[in-house]
Amino acid sequence: KLFCIGNPLLDVSADVDQAFLDKYGVTLNNAILAEEKHIPVFDDLIQNKKPLFIAGGATQNTARVAQWQVNEPGAVTYAGAIGKDKFGEELKKASAADSLTTLYYETDEAPTGTCAVLVVNSERSLIANLAAAEKYKITWTQSESVQKAIADAKIFYIAGFVLTHSADSIMHVAKHAAENNKVFTMNTSAPFLFEVPPFLAAYKEAWEYLDIVFGNESEAATMGKAFELGTEDIKEIALKASAMPKKNTARPRMVVFTQGADPTIVAVDGKVTEYPVPKVDKLVDTNGAGDAFCGGFLAMYMQGKSVEECATAGHYTASVVIQRSGCQFADAKR
Repeated sequence: KLFCIGNPLLDVSADVDQAFLDKYGVTLNNAILAEEKHIPVFDDLIQNKKPLFIAGGATQNTARVAQWQVNEPGAVTYAGAIGKDKFGEELKKASAADSLTTLYYETDEAPTGTCAVLVVNSERSLIANLAAAEKYKITWTQSESVQKAIADAKIFYIAGFVLTHSADSIMHVAKHAAENNKVFTMNTSAPFLFEVPPFLAAYKEAWEYLDIVFGNESEAATMGKAFELGTEDIKEIALKASAMPKKNTARPRMVVFTQGADPTIVAVDGKVTEYPVPKVDKLVDTNGAGDAFCGGFLAMYMQGKSVEECATAGHYTASVVIQRSGCQFADAKR
Protein backbone atom coordinates (compact mmCIF):
# COMPACT_ATOMS: atom_id res chain seq x y z
CA LYS A 1 0.00 0.00 0.00
CA LEU A 2 1.00 3.60 -0.67
CA PHE A 3 0.55 6.45 1.84
CA CYS A 4 0.87 10.11 0.80
CA ILE A 5 0.79 13.52 2.51
CA GLY A 6 0.19 16.62 0.42
CA ASN A 7 -1.46 19.98 -0.13
CA PRO A 8 -5.00 19.31 -1.39
CA LEU A 9 -5.86 22.17 -3.75
CA LEU A 10 -8.70 22.89 -6.13
CA ASP A 11 -7.17 23.85 -9.49
CA VAL A 12 -8.71 26.90 -11.17
CA SER A 13 -7.48 26.30 -14.71
CA ALA A 14 -7.82 28.48 -17.82
CA ASP A 15 -6.15 29.36 -21.10
CA VAL A 16 -4.57 32.81 -20.89
CA ASP A 17 -2.09 34.88 -22.90
CA GLN A 18 1.42 36.17 -22.18
CA ALA A 19 0.01 39.53 -21.14
CA PHE A 20 -1.97 37.80 -18.39
CA LEU A 21 1.23 36.16 -17.07
CA ASP A 22 3.03 39.52 -17.21
CA LYS A 23 0.19 41.18 -15.30
CA TYR A 24 0.89 38.89 -12.32
CA GLY A 25 4.66 38.70 -12.84
CA VAL A 26 4.83 34.91 -13.41
CA THR A 27 6.68 32.69 -15.88
CA LEU A 28 5.77 29.47 -17.69
CA ASN A 29 6.89 26.03 -16.45
CA ASN A 30 7.18 27.28 -12.89
CA ALA A 31 5.29 26.85 -9.63
CA ILE A 32 5.17 29.50 -6.91
CA LEU A 33 3.35 30.23 -3.68
CA ALA A 34 0.86 33.09 -3.97
CA GLU A 35 1.92 36.40 -2.45
CA GLU A 36 -0.45 39.29 -1.72
CA LYS A 37 -0.05 40.62 -5.29
CA HIS A 38 -1.18 37.27 -6.77
CA ILE A 39 -4.45 36.84 -4.82
CA PRO A 40 -6.62 38.80 -7.34
CA VAL A 41 -5.71 36.22 -10.04
CA PHE A 42 -8.42 33.86 -8.77
CA ASP A 43 -11.27 36.37 -9.17
CA ASP A 44 -9.79 37.52 -12.47
CA LEU A 45 -9.91 33.94 -13.82
CA ILE A 46 -13.44 33.26 -12.52
CA GLN A 47 -14.85 36.53 -13.88
CA ASN A 48 -13.01 36.71 -17.21
CA LYS A 49 -11.63 33.34 -18.32
CA LYS A 50 -14.33 30.65 -17.79
CA PRO A 51 -11.99 28.38 -15.83
CA LEU A 52 -12.34 24.67 -15.11
CA PHE A 53 -12.40 23.58 -11.46
CA ILE A 54 -10.37 20.37 -11.11
CA ALA A 55 -9.17 18.43 -8.06
CA GLY A 56 -5.47 19.21 -7.77
CA GLY A 57 -2.46 19.51 -5.52
CA ALA A 58 0.68 17.71 -6.65
CA THR A 59 0.65 14.78 -4.21
CA GLN A 60 -3.10 14.31 -4.51
CA ASN A 61 -2.73 14.09 -8.31
CA THR A 62 -0.07 11.38 -7.91
CA ALA A 63 -2.19 9.50 -5.36
CA ARG A 64 -5.28 9.60 -7.64
CA VAL A 65 -3.30 8.32 -10.65
CA ALA A 66 -1.63 5.53 -8.63
CA GLN A 67 -5.03 4.40 -7.30
CA TRP A 68 -6.45 4.45 -10.85
CA GLN A 69 -3.60 2.26 -12.11
CA VAL A 70 -3.46 -0.24 -9.22
CA ASN A 71 -7.26 -0.42 -9.23
CA GLU A 72 -7.63 -2.21 -5.89
CA PRO A 73 -9.76 -0.73 -3.09
CA GLY A 74 -7.65 0.96 -0.40
CA ALA A 75 -4.36 0.65 -2.32
CA VAL A 76 -3.56 4.36 -1.87
CA THR A 77 -4.32 6.62 1.11
CA TYR A 78 -3.85 10.38 1.08
CA ALA A 79 -3.71 12.87 3.97
CA GLY A 80 -3.92 16.66 3.79
CA ALA A 81 -5.83 19.63 5.19
CA ILE A 82 -8.94 21.24 3.67
CA GLY A 83 -11.39 23.94 4.76
CA LYS A 84 -14.95 23.31 5.87
CA ASP A 85 -16.39 24.83 2.69
CA LYS A 86 -17.76 24.25 -0.80
CA PHE A 87 -14.33 23.69 -2.39
CA GLY A 88 -13.46 21.18 0.36
CA GLU A 89 -16.65 19.25 -0.47
CA GLU A 90 -15.67 19.32 -4.17
CA LEU A 91 -12.30 17.75 -3.32
CA LYS A 92 -14.00 15.03 -1.25
CA LYS A 93 -16.34 14.23 -4.15
CA ALA A 94 -13.49 14.14 -6.68
CA SER A 95 -11.39 11.81 -4.49
CA ALA A 96 -14.34 9.49 -3.94
CA ALA A 97 -14.97 9.37 -7.71
CA ASP A 98 -11.34 8.20 -8.16
CA SER A 99 -11.67 5.61 -5.33
CA LEU A 100 -8.88 7.35 -3.42
CA THR A 101 -8.93 6.80 0.35
CA THR A 102 -8.59 10.22 2.00
CA LEU A 103 -7.81 11.26 5.56
CA TYR A 104 -8.52 14.98 5.40
CA TYR A 105 -7.87 17.19 8.39
CA GLU A 106 -10.77 19.67 8.21
CA THR A 107 -10.14 23.15 9.58
CA ASP A 108 -12.18 26.33 9.95
CA GLU A 109 -8.98 28.40 10.28
CA ALA A 110 -8.78 28.95 6.50
CA PRO A 111 -10.62 28.15 3.25
CA THR A 112 -9.67 25.16 1.09
CA GLY A 113 -6.48 25.85 -0.88
CA THR A 114 -6.61 26.78 -4.56
CA CYS A 115 -4.11 26.77 -7.41
CA ALA A 116 -4.34 29.08 -10.42
CA VAL A 117 -3.29 27.08 -13.48
CA LEU A 118 -2.42 29.52 -16.25
CA VAL A 119 -2.09 27.76 -19.59
CA VAL A 120 -0.36 29.42 -22.57
CA ASN A 121 0.01 27.24 -25.69
CA SER A 122 -0.20 24.03 -23.62
CA GLU A 123 2.55 25.10 -21.16
CA ARG A 124 1.55 25.99 -17.62
CA SER A 125 2.36 28.37 -14.77
CA LEU A 126 1.09 27.56 -11.26
CA ILE A 127 0.23 29.96 -8.44
CA ALA A 128 -0.75 28.11 -5.26
CA ASN A 129 -2.70 29.74 -2.44
CA LEU A 130 -2.24 27.03 0.20
CA ALA A 131 -4.71 28.47 2.75
CA ALA A 132 -6.12 25.45 4.65
CA ALA A 133 -3.46 23.12 3.18
CA GLU A 134 -0.74 24.73 5.30
CA LYS A 135 -2.82 24.27 8.46
CA TYR A 136 -1.92 20.57 8.36
CA LYS A 137 -0.53 19.58 11.76
CA ILE A 138 1.80 16.92 13.14
CA THR A 139 -0.99 16.03 15.59
CA TRP A 140 -3.05 14.84 12.59
CA THR A 141 -0.13 12.67 11.41
CA GLN A 142 -0.01 11.26 14.96
CA SER A 143 -3.79 10.64 15.07
CA GLU A 144 -5.05 7.07 15.26
CA SER A 145 -6.48 6.90 11.72
CA VAL A 146 -3.32 8.33 10.09
CA GLN A 147 -1.01 6.18 12.23
CA LYS A 148 -2.91 3.08 11.08
CA ALA A 149 -2.51 4.12 7.43
CA ILE A 150 1.23 4.69 7.97
CA ALA A 151 1.61 1.29 9.67
CA ASP A 152 -0.27 -0.45 6.83
CA ALA A 153 1.76 1.18 4.05
CA LYS A 154 4.99 -0.16 2.55
CA ILE A 155 5.68 2.89 0.36
CA PHE A 156 5.42 6.63 1.11
CA TYR A 157 5.25 9.57 -1.30
CA ILE A 158 5.27 13.27 -0.37
CA ALA A 159 5.76 16.25 -2.69
CA GLY A 160 8.51 18.65 -1.64
CA PHE A 161 5.88 21.41 -1.37
CA VAL A 162 4.86 20.02 2.05
CA LEU A 163 8.28 21.06 3.44
CA THR A 164 7.11 24.69 3.50
CA HIS A 165 4.82 24.04 6.48
CA SER A 166 5.01 20.42 7.70
CA ALA A 167 8.64 19.28 7.74
CA ASP A 168 7.86 17.65 11.11
CA SER A 169 5.30 15.30 9.51
CA ILE A 170 7.70 14.50 6.67
CA MET A 171 10.43 13.57 9.14
CA HIS A 172 7.96 11.48 11.17
CA VAL A 173 7.17 9.41 8.06
CA ALA A 174 10.83 9.35 6.93
CA LYS A 175 12.04 7.91 10.23
CA HIS A 176 9.23 5.33 10.33
CA ALA A 177 10.20 4.20 6.81
CA ALA A 178 13.93 3.91 7.67
CA GLU A 179 13.28 2.05 10.93
CA ASN A 180 10.94 -0.45 9.24
CA ASN A 181 12.84 -0.84 5.93
CA LYS A 182 9.97 0.70 3.97
CA VAL A 183 10.34 2.84 0.84
CA PHE A 184 10.32 6.63 1.34
CA THR A 185 9.94 8.79 -1.78
CA MET A 186 9.62 12.52 -2.47
CA ASN A 187 9.41 14.93 -5.37
CA THR A 188 11.72 17.94 -5.82
CA SER A 189 8.49 19.81 -6.79
CA ALA A 190 9.78 23.34 -7.59
CA PRO A 191 13.07 25.25 -7.88
CA PHE A 192 12.18 27.67 -5.02
CA LEU A 193 12.44 24.84 -2.48
CA PHE A 194 16.20 24.76 -3.16
CA GLU A 195 16.57 28.55 -3.24
CA VAL A 196 14.92 29.54 0.07
CA PRO A 197 17.34 28.71 2.94
CA PRO A 198 14.87 27.23 5.50
CA PHE A 199 13.22 25.04 2.83
CA LEU A 200 16.62 23.89 1.55
CA ALA A 201 17.70 23.02 5.11
CA ALA A 202 14.50 20.97 5.58
CA TYR A 203 15.10 19.20 2.24
CA LYS A 204 18.69 18.35 3.19
CA GLU A 205 17.46 16.77 6.43
CA ALA A 206 14.85 14.66 4.60
CA TRP A 207 17.30 13.75 1.80
CA GLU A 208 19.21 11.20 3.86
CA TYR A 209 16.03 9.17 4.24
CA LEU A 210 15.03 9.18 0.58
CA ASP A 211 14.90 5.91 -1.36
CA ILE A 212 13.44 7.40 -4.55
CA VAL A 213 13.55 11.05 -5.67
CA PHE A 214 11.42 12.34 -8.54
CA GLY A 215 11.86 15.68 -10.29
CA ASN A 216 12.10 17.50 -13.61
CA GLU A 217 15.06 19.03 -15.41
CA SER A 218 14.65 22.61 -14.09
CA GLU A 219 14.34 21.38 -10.49
CA ALA A 220 17.35 19.12 -11.05
CA ALA A 221 19.48 22.04 -12.24
CA THR A 222 18.56 24.19 -9.21
CA MET A 223 19.09 21.25 -6.86
CA GLY A 224 22.52 20.56 -8.38
CA LYS A 225 23.57 24.13 -7.55
CA ALA A 226 22.06 24.08 -4.04
CA PHE A 227 23.73 20.76 -3.19
CA GLU A 228 27.00 22.00 -4.78
CA LEU A 229 27.30 18.93 -7.01
CA GLY A 230 29.70 20.76 -9.33
CA THR A 231 27.97 19.99 -12.62
CA GLU A 232 25.11 21.28 -14.78
CA ASP A 233 24.74 17.99 -16.66
CA ILE A 234 21.37 16.47 -15.67
CA LYS A 235 22.67 12.88 -15.87
CA GLU A 236 25.64 13.75 -13.66
CA ILE A 237 23.38 15.53 -11.19
CA ALA A 238 21.15 12.43 -11.01
CA LEU A 239 24.17 10.16 -10.48
CA LYS A 240 25.75 12.34 -7.78
CA ALA A 241 22.41 12.91 -6.01
CA SER A 242 21.76 9.16 -5.95
CA ALA A 243 25.16 8.57 -4.29
CA MET A 244 24.71 11.10 -1.46
CA PRO A 245 24.70 9.65 2.10
CA LYS A 246 21.62 7.63 3.07
CA LYS A 247 20.24 6.41 6.43
CA ASN A 248 18.78 3.11 5.22
CA THR A 249 21.59 1.34 3.36
CA ALA A 250 19.47 -1.75 2.64
CA ARG A 251 18.70 -0.34 -0.82
CA PRO A 252 20.42 2.22 -3.07
CA ARG A 253 18.74 5.57 -3.72
CA MET A 254 17.09 5.97 -7.11
CA VAL A 255 16.86 9.42 -8.73
CA VAL A 256 14.31 9.87 -11.53
CA PHE A 257 14.31 13.07 -13.64
CA THR A 258 11.71 13.69 -16.33
CA GLN A 259 12.52 16.14 -19.14
CA GLY A 260 9.23 16.77 -20.93
CA ALA A 261 9.41 15.12 -24.34
CA ASP A 262 13.10 14.24 -23.87
CA PRO A 263 14.15 10.90 -22.32
CA THR A 264 13.54 10.25 -18.63
CA ILE A 265 16.77 9.74 -16.68
CA VAL A 266 17.06 7.14 -13.92
CA ALA A 267 20.22 6.95 -11.79
CA VAL A 268 20.68 4.08 -9.33
CA ASP A 269 23.60 2.01 -8.08
CA GLY A 270 26.19 4.07 -10.00
CA LYS A 271 24.44 3.68 -13.37
CA VAL A 272 22.33 6.07 -15.46
CA THR A 273 19.67 4.79 -17.85
CA GLU A 274 17.61 6.85 -20.30
CA TYR A 275 14.03 5.88 -21.13
CA PRO A 276 12.62 7.50 -24.30
CA VAL A 277 9.25 9.25 -24.03
CA PRO A 278 6.67 8.17 -26.66
CA LYS A 279 5.18 10.97 -28.79
CA VAL A 280 1.56 11.98 -28.12
CA ASP A 281 -1.10 12.86 -30.70
CA LYS A 282 -2.19 16.15 -29.15
CA LEU A 283 -0.96 18.31 -26.31
CA VAL A 284 -3.71 20.09 -24.34
CA ASP A 285 -1.81 21.17 -21.23
CA THR A 286 1.18 20.00 -19.20
CA ASN A 287 -0.39 20.67 -15.78
CA GLY A 288 -0.11 17.50 -13.70
CA ALA A 289 2.16 15.68 -16.18
CA GLY A 290 4.95 15.14 -13.65
CA ASP A 291 2.47 14.17 -10.94
CA ALA A 292 0.84 11.65 -13.27
CA PHE A 293 4.25 10.22 -14.20
CA CYS A 294 4.97 9.60 -10.50
CA GLY A 295 1.55 7.98 -10.05
CA GLY A 296 2.10 5.54 -12.91
CA PHE A 297 5.68 4.81 -11.84
CA LEU A 298 4.72 4.15 -8.21
CA ALA A 299 1.72 2.00 -9.19
CA MET A 300 4.09 -0.41 -10.94
CA TYR A 301 6.71 -0.13 -8.20
CA MET A 302 4.05 -1.12 -5.64
CA GLN A 303 3.52 -4.29 -7.67
CA GLY A 304 7.22 -5.18 -7.75
CA LYS A 305 7.78 -4.37 -11.43
CA SER A 306 11.14 -3.48 -13.04
CA VAL A 307 12.36 0.13 -13.33
CA GLU A 308 11.76 -0.06 -17.09
CA GLU A 309 8.12 -1.11 -16.53
CA CYS A 310 7.72 1.65 -13.92
CA ALA A 311 9.04 4.29 -16.35
CA THR A 312 6.84 2.96 -19.18
CA ALA A 313 3.76 3.19 -16.96
CA GLY A 314 4.77 6.72 -15.87
CA HIS A 315 5.12 7.81 -19.48
CA TYR A 316 1.71 6.33 -20.29
CA THR A 317 -0.13 8.04 -17.39
CA ALA A 318 1.60 11.37 -18.14
CA SER A 319 0.59 11.04 -21.83
CA VAL A 320 -3.06 10.55 -20.80
CA VAL A 321 -3.03 13.64 -18.59
CA ILE A 322 -1.31 16.02 -21.05
CA GLN A 323 -4.00 15.24 -23.64
CA ARG A 324 -6.68 16.55 -21.22
CA SER A 325 -7.19 19.70 -19.15
CA GLY A 326 -5.63 19.30 -15.72
CA CYS A 327 -4.93 15.97 -14.06
CA GLN A 328 -7.90 14.08 -15.51
CA PHE A 329 -7.93 10.49 -16.77
CA ALA A 330 -11.29 8.84 -15.97
CA ASP A 331 -12.17 8.35 -19.65
CA ALA A 332 -8.82 6.71 -20.55
CA LYS A 333 -7.96 3.01 -20.49
CA ARG A 334 -5.68 1.76 -17.68
